[in-house]
Amino acid sequence: MPEEAELAERICRPTDDEIEALDAWWRANNYLTVGQIYLMANPLLREPLAAGHIKPRLLGHWGTSPGLSFVYAHASRLIRLTGQQLLYLAGPGHGGPALVAAGYLEGAYTETYPNVTLDEEGMRRLFRQFSAPGGIPSHVSVTTPGSIHEGGELGYVLVHAFGAVLDNPDLIALAVVGDGEAETGPLEGSWKGISFLNPERDGAVLPVLHLNGAKIAGPTVLGRKDPAEVWSLLEGHGYQVFEVAGADLPGMHYRFAETLGQAWAQIRAIQAAARGGSWDGSRPRWPVIVLRSPKGWTGPDVVDGIQVQGTFRAHQVPLAGVRENPAHLALLEQWMRSYRPEELFDADGAPTELVRRANPTGPLRMSATPHANGGLLTRPLVLPDFRDYAVDVPAPASVRLESTRRFGEFLRDVYRANPDRFRLFCPDETNSNRLGAVFEASDRAFAERVTSDDVAISRSGRVMEVLSEHNCHGWLEGYTLTGRHGLFATYEAFAMVSASQTIQHCKWLQEADELPWRARVPSLNILLTSTAWRNDHNGFSHQGPGLIQNVLTARGNISRVYLPPDANCLLSVADHCLRSRSYVNLIVIDKQPQLQWLTMAEAIEHCARGAGAWSWAGTDDGSADPDIVLACAGDIVTMETVAAAAILRQWLPRFRTRVVNVVDLMALIRRRDHPHGMDETLFRELFTDSVDVVFAFHGYPGAIHQLVHGRPDADRFRVRGFIEEGTTTTPFDMVVRNRVSRYHLVMDAINNARRTPPGASELKAWCERRLAEHAEHVVAYLEDLPDVRNWVLTDPVLPA
Repeated sequence: MPEEAELAERICRPTDDEIEALDAWWRANNYLTVGQIYLMANPLLREPLAAGHIKPRLLGHWGTSPGLSFVYAHASRLIRLTGQQLLYLAGPGHGGPALVAAGYLEGAYTETYPNVTLDEEGMRRLFRQFSAPGGIPSHVSVTTPGSIHEGGELGYVLVHAFGAVLDNPDLIALAVVGDGEAETGPLEGSWKGISFLNPERDGAVLPVLHLNGAKIAGPTVLGRKDPAEVWSLLEGHGYQVFEVAGADLPGMHYRFAETLGQAWAQIRAIQAAARGGSWDGSRPRWPVIVLRSPKGWTGPDVVDGIQVQGTFRAHQVPLAGVRENPAHLALLEQWMRSYRPEELFDADGAPTELVRRANPTGPLRMSATPHANGGLLTRPLVLPDFRDYAVDVPAPASVRLESTRRFGEFLRDVYRANPDRFRLFCPDETNSNRLGAVFEASDRAFAERVTSDDVAISRSGRVMEVLSEHNCHGWLEGYTLTGRHGLFATYEAFAMVSASQTIQHCKWLQEADELPWRARVPSLNILLTSTAWRNDHNGFSHQGPGLIQNVLTARGNISRVYLPPDANCLLSVADHCLRSRSYVNLIVIDKQPQLQWLTMAEAIEHCARGAGAWSWAGTDDGSADPDIVLACAGDIVTMETVAAAAILRQWLPRFRTRVVNVVDLMALIRRRDHPHGMDETLFRELFTDSVDVVFAFHGYPGAIHQLVHGRPDADRFRVRGFIEEGTTTTPFDMVVRNRVSRYHLVMDAINNARRTPPGASELKAWCERRLAEHAEHVVAYLEDLPDVRNWVLTDPVLPA
């Protein structure tokens, strides 16, 4: 492609005029960055700097900021020359003032926040708001136009970048990786993203490893390594390495422009070959740039006789005590004036034509790209009718099957209907989680070597399997924040590996919900299977329902937790979640064969209400309050609850038992505290005002107490759940160990009822004998008692 070759040559050979404008823009950005950290008045230094112009608290991170704005300036030049759609992700998230300054210089910040005008008063507001009460955070937060990556918690910049370019062929995600960030586990594991990119239909990620040598209090590992070792590391991951190093100006501008042009040309050549039919199918060697520049570049070199620039001392605020120390105040003024603000801002305080000349226009500006406000680009999923996948349930608990396998058939057809905007992300567990039907529609994505022994693996696949919860979660985040839809499916216990990412995404959506300019994005959907209650061979390490607790703590306008008890409820819930926007939807259901309870029509009604009384399971005829309410949330504990109700019905037929199943966990919360909370009338209809409730819960018991806080007489809820009792054992032994078996629930019902019916003591004794029989049988025969293992609702309970 001679035209692109000529264009690449043009990028690599900037004119002196281009460098003059680019350098002016960079100086303006550095000036605005310093001003945000230090000043609350006198933004253009119209008068000598005084203590009263300085903020009372100096907060922010200077050290990484000049490097971030240096890369940004050059990326803008690339955009101007090529029209390339480019998304900028700042891994060193506390370089926030540099990215805020970039949006301000591009005009997008004022378009987003009209009160921050492009004049002296607007600049004063820009400075005052930074890292201040009523203002904005110090990192590249959701409030920053052009950002999908907050960076407040380090380690995720590359996974977000790779997720952003999947099924996004025209986009390049430029991801700046800080060398402190490069030490985190998630970042170390995320370089492998190129092993899953398909240049035919995906965009590209251009990592820039910014090695400035220091973090908050000392050196960084990669910064101190021999450069040859860094090259070997990156080459081993499959990258072609480019490097730019130094601090000399304008030399660094010329060298980085040339390197960025070479990297862009390589990306375009890879894509042209793949899209033009000349690709041999091997994994391309994608470019990565190593940028070595001093920590705190262009800032104070030596302060009080101590070296600052190029050391960890430049990481945050290199001049402390400026209000109290006249010498430091003088150094600050000297530092800010070194950028020659009179050349950068006109008499009104607006950027001069020289600075503006460096900006791209319209949506090509990185602070205005619609890819960073993905709701603007979102197209609805084409979803098959989930009712077409219904399980036939002639009677409750008469059919047993793997609920997630039926859901996999639904996902298969979601793939077929949405070849460019839906993906499943799973840590090597798609088949294990019984979702393997998706492979009838798509292979696993893999750009590395494929052998004849591989199954459903190809470069054209779109099922994302990698043995890293961090990668799967982060890819999905980048994918949804740029406007596409997906699902992260994983083993329940190992969702805790990426739980912090879930929490951070909740925080992002929560903040975005308060910004009218942020369009709502597809929800982050998480399916947890291989649950705590059914890890028969994996043991205690695989038994942990903790993610429920994490999602429960998020604000109600964001968090949703669903515990469908069977396949039809799972299908109904999943359809709702895939259609939703800007939620974190957590769905928990096991993958093993399980009893099916509701017809599809019943399931739809049940899920819409969030909870309901199963009259067929209890002995409550509605004429009066029951003696006990047996409530449940979760598939395994639902079976134990219904079995307990069956025992009570046969042993104590005059003992009035009401069975309530909860599928939408948030329905338990008061409506004033969560939009899904059931109203007081329905809550009273289900749980009464005063009858004791024995609640069998999938997760930790304290969660239910948290949810029903403020409900009538909340102390009457007696909750059984997972209490960290686990091992490699049988399914029923798990519920016995955690004291949530049918026999424990029966004894709880008798103990907590307001009246003790005749025969109750005999029934309690029988339950204790059954538990003893279980303990002997499971050790002797390595499996559960036959009548427990094969139980269905119609089985009689023998009192002997």
